[in-house]
Amino acid sequence: MAVPAEILERIQRLRREIDEHNYRYYVLDSPVISDAEFDALMHELRDLEARYPETVTPDSPTQRVGAAPADRFRKVPHAVPMLSLDDAFSEAEVREFDGRVRRQLGLDASPEYVVEPKMDGLAVELVYEAGRFVLGATRGDGTTGEDVTANLRTIRAVPLRLRPAADLPERLDARGEVFMTREGFAALNREREAAGEPPFANPRNAAAGSLRQLDPAVTAARPLDIFFYGVGEIRGWRPQTHWEVLEALRRWGLKVNPLVHRAQGIEAAIRARDRLAAQRAALPYEIDGVVIKVNRLDYWERLGTRARSPRWAVAYKFAAEQAVTRILEIRLSVGRTGAVTPVALMEPVRVGGVRVRRATLHNEDEIRRKDVRVGDWVLVQRAGDVIPEVVKVLAERRTGAEVPFVMPRTCPVCGSRLVRGEGEVVWRCPNPECFPRLVRRVVHFASKGAMDIDGLGTKVAEQLVGVGLIRDVADIYSIEMSDLLSLDRFAERSARNLLEAIERSKATTLERLLYALGIRHVGEVGAQLLAAHFGSVEALMAASEEALQEVPGVGPEMARSVAAWFAEPANRRLVERLLAAGVRPAPPAARAGAPLSGKTVVFTGGLSGLTREEAKRRVLAAGGRVASSVGRGVDFVVVGERPGSKLEKARRLGIRVIDEAEFLALLEGTED
Repeated sequence: MAVPAEILERIQRLRREIDEHNYRYYVLDSPVISDAEFDALMHELRDLEARYPETVTPDSPTQRVGAAPADRFRKVPHAVPMLSLDDAFSEAEVREFDGRVRRQLGLDASPEYVVEPKMDGLAVELVYEAGRFVLGATRGDGTTGEDVTANLRTIRAVPLRLRPAADLPERLDARGEVFMTREGFAALNREREAAGEPPFANPRNAAAGSLRQLDPAVTAARPLDIFFYGVGEIRGWRPQTHWEVLEALRRWGLKVNPLVHRAQGIEAAIRARDRLAAQRAALPYEIDGVVIKVNRLDYWERLGTRARSPRWAVAYKFAAEQAVTRILEIRLSVGRTGAVTPVALMEPVRVGGVRVRRATLHNEDEIRRKDVRVGDWVLVQRAGDVIPEVVKVLAERRTGAEVPFVMPRTCPVCGSRLVRGEGEVVWRCPNPECFPRLVRRVVHFASKGAMDIDGLGTKVAEQLVGVGLIRDVADIYSIEMSDLLSLDRFAERSARNLLEAIERSKATTLERLLYALGIRHVGEVGAQLLAAHFGSVEALMAASEEALQEVPGVGPEMARSVAAWFAEPANRRLVERLLAAGVRPAPPAARAGAPLSGKTVVFTGGLSGLTREEAKRRVLAAGGRVASSVGRGVDFVVVGERPGSKLEKARRLGIRVIDEAEFLALLEGTED
């Protein structure tokens, strides 16, 4: 049966409207409709495509996520090689580059250059045919990359269809850099640590790892963005300058960094680089320098390329915040999920204004790859300006006395034989009663975002575990006054305060309890999704892996982890003991009429009457959710003292901005 003409017309109109609104939101950052109106358009399109499945096309806005996980990435050749760039680290080297350009072109003066921020991300190429996105690949070795089409489709800033234009080429190989903002990176690492997963070392690694996931649903859950900076093969359009290319990319709906700059001569290019260096710390993403390109494309042809780099461009790198120090010892740290992480203890050194004496070595494979040994002189940096890491070994300074590191196969604390899951790089201690592992589990269980047991921090947990009062988290609810009074630094008042906090924690929510259990891959957001879908811990315990994968937002990895956790008899007994002790997790439905039910809140600036954690707990208790960044789906932005850039973005997007007094009124349900 043929699809009615009016239905086809409506579907096409909906797709055009949704594409336009996605462009305005993700590329121009200037939406013209509300989130509810956008959601209504998407809902109507999904309904029509469900009724008429023969109308579904690969470039439909409904098809961003949905590809099945791949077994591996197939190789994709680039029509035009994706060359790397020569680096320059000083003004003198940049002037030498300009001199070579002028000599080869026979110019008396410097040509016009384009100066672009050098994004610290992953280079990709997206192929558009007749305006439709048909293929996406990583840079790879420059000649051949990996097919990551399904993953690139999940990035909202990537248009599935280019905007109509008279000069739209028949084929366009658009080149860009996939990256992750600082805020998105920090939020992702918090989520990974809460779920018992190792954090990413820096935003570049996070972006690269996210884009190279075999399951596109995992990529879709990561905060990825993209800036386009150039083209490979073009058919049906011939630009004269690189600046003309950038303007065309913008016109066709591809996101170009707004900080790109034309500079007349090399001195102007250097000044543009210095201005970007001054802005670097305030940017929402990381850059490690600028790229200086000759603007005229006919000059590109005359200048040509070397084996792997062009002669018409150079990367002028910023000075890295790095330092040299020596590794004194490599110790192993046992986390609450049993992950055993090697940590380098070093001679103290200042890096980026911070005194550093420890650095993560990530895992055994990373140590082997970098050949890190005890006694080595190493180059260290603060990855992502936060986590200290060893960049490389200074092998030329070795004396022969350095000692290679051998990863033990038993836990350094309890002696249990370590295990390493298939496809994993992390060794784990399987003993749930291993002292540091149990201490961290207790601290996580009692943390603010979990059961919120004030007073049960690391020092107290170490005492309770050390004397055998706690062997699993359910034992917390068996602690008595006499037990606490027998411990150091506990008087009757402090003991009573802790016991009262333990008692209060019994009246909790289902998502808090699920998060508190410390199931791998289940962070606060995952716990909210599971709680909203199943409604009770009993229903979740009975769910199969297949049923878990049907939960929107829950991928195969989380589903496997949750199913495996509840399949363990010891874990089921733990939950039963918690319920028997009086823990009463309220389902989300019980709070459906709460004042912030279904609302998403973002905070910026300091609040005078509440800490950020207290405010977050109040939102969750009122049925709402807290987001880390401003975007579509946010209902309120709460502004405190000295607000950041979130306030400006909220105003641009038309999101309601409220102060602390209005926020408290909302919580109490007293707002007019």
